[in-house]
Amino acid sequence: MVFSQVDRVVLAILAPLATAILISGLDDLVVDLAWGWTWLKSALRPAASVFPPGPRQLENAPQQRIAIFVPLWHEHQVAGRMLEHNLAAIRYPDYHFFAGCYPNDVETQQAVQAVAERFPHVHLALCPHPGPTSKADCLNWIYQHLLLLEERSGEVFDIVVIHDAEDLVHPEELRWINYYAARYDFVQTPVLALATPLRKLTHGVYCDEFAENHSRDMMVRAVLGGFVPSCGVGTGYRRDALERLARASSNRLFEPEALTEDYENGLRLFRLGCSQAFVPISKSSSGGRDFVVTREFFPASWNAALRQRTRWVTGIALQGWQRFGWSGKPGEVYWLWRDRKGLIANPLSLAANLVFVYGAATAMWMRVTPWQARLAMATLALQIIRTGLRMLCVGRIYGWVFALGVPVRAVYANMLNTAATVQAVARYTWARVRGQPLKWLKTEHAYPVRAALLAQKRKLGEILVSTGAVPAAELASALAERTPGMRLGEYLVDSGRLPIEELYQALSFQQGLPLARIEPESVPWPVAHALPEHAVRQWQVLPFRVAEQNLFVVSPEAPGPEMTRALKAFTSLEIRFHLVTPAEFERLSKALI
Repeated sequence: MVFSQVDRVVLAILAPLATAILISGLDDLVVDLAWGWTWLKSALRPAASVFPPGPRQLENAPQQRIAIFVPLWHEHQVAGRMLEHNLAAIRYPDYHFFAGCYPNDVETQQAVQAVAERFPHVHLALCPHPGPTSKADCLNWIYQHLLLLEERSGEVFDIVVIHDAEDLVHPEELRWINYYAARYDFVQTPVLALATPLRKLTHGVYCDEFAENHSRDMMVRAVLGGFVPSCGVGTGYRRDALERLARASSNRLFEPEALTEDYENGLRLFRLGCSQAFVPISKSSSGGRDFVVTREFFPASWNAALRQRTRWVTGIALQGWQRFGWSGKPGEVYWLWRDRKGLIANPLSLAANLVFVYGAATAMWMRVTPWQARLAMATLALQIIRTGLRMLCVGRIYGWVFALGVPVRAVYANMLNTAATVQAVARYTWARVRGQPLKWLKTEHAYPVRAALLAQKRKLGEILVSTGAVPAAELASALAERTPGMRLGEYLVDSGRLPIEELYQALSFQQGLPLARIEPESVPWPVAHALPEHAVRQWQVLPFRVAEQNLFVVSPEAPGPEMTRALKAFTSLEIRFHLVTPAEFERLSKALI
């Protein structure tokens, strides 16, 4: 039997590689079995389980005051939209946003201030020094701003929740955090990537990994004696837990030098004896595939994902090893191992993929010894189980068609994670050798388009009642009295129960569209006729400004997908919609058309 030099190398590494993969697979199997046991117990004894809570339990839980921290640096393109959307979507009565900005980031300050002027429960928290620093440093200064506000107002916040500039906060998230915080010091809600087309491999990897990790691993960490790490978003801290952190760390709630301060905070609180909970992925009251989770766009390109994952590996595996070592109870040490084993497992997984492909292409598997074959088959069996369980988690959340792409994305993820591991080790080693601090690698953020956000908007009637524009009793009466097919807002205005100006303020809030007040003489003639007259009349839109490759139009109707598609056929500019009342639109039409 003739072997090439490559064959000899592959055969030489086959046994140790398969052994290492087998050990890692058995480690994953331990978590799988714990997950299965947890599910089996809840299925066999549903009456003994008090979690997750039902709608009545969530509704009747005593409501605590919640502060939402959002650290920002050069986020002017997404910050305003993030705040406006979540203000219109969140179904919780007592919360405030605190957006942290730097003095040398004027555009982001302006974006936040524009929202704060409209909503008194949005606050601009300005850091005292130029940025960028780390996310942790910004969060620490936001906390100081919260303390100052409490001193001035005399009102205290009970819970602090952390979010990022790209987060799509679920309307019911704060209710869940409020419920769990009555029992736990630290509450982590699930985080998932927004659904993505099959062709987008990089973002699809995030869909797969978060679906599995937040369906399985995060659920059993406490069961196996481990700590619950913060994910950096959707994390709720009880104030007394934060005060314990402050006392233990010279008032630094979030460690400024840490690249993954969120992960570290979960470990620090665990070591301080604070109780922790991970909220299971559960469907909302609307049903379907609407889960109570934080959704966001993760990096969609190789370079952006590599940048983010390099920071994760550096902060969790390398810096965490340096700062916290391997001490602790057995369960804690086990999860430290699992969080850090990617340093070895990522390169080995890629090597295993390459060996498998080479063996299949050259029929080398026909020439291995029986014990090598058995070892390889054992690792293959564990890999099939691993892939099947990931497909199960992904299919539940994103659908079974998307889950079919898991095996392909797993190979791609191995390459991405290996590159991130190599880059993290190189940068960490270089920084240590030169005695330099590790650099913060900021992730670029994107926010979903308006059409993707509308599913989470509160109903118009709910907004009108919450703002005091319409009493709840009058809303119920109007819903019962209006004729079928008549819109609620029209009926309330026609029946004299609501001024039309207040209706459009509520629509502006709900739809995330600004209200406009345009003087006809300020609109240049070419701009007013930027769209064909028949399109203007059919869709009730009027152009009024062109700026920075955008065509600004007003309409008395919120734009739907059909209107947007139709208007895009007449211009290459990005269309930006504003709302006006019907009377205002009629006035403009007479003057401009």
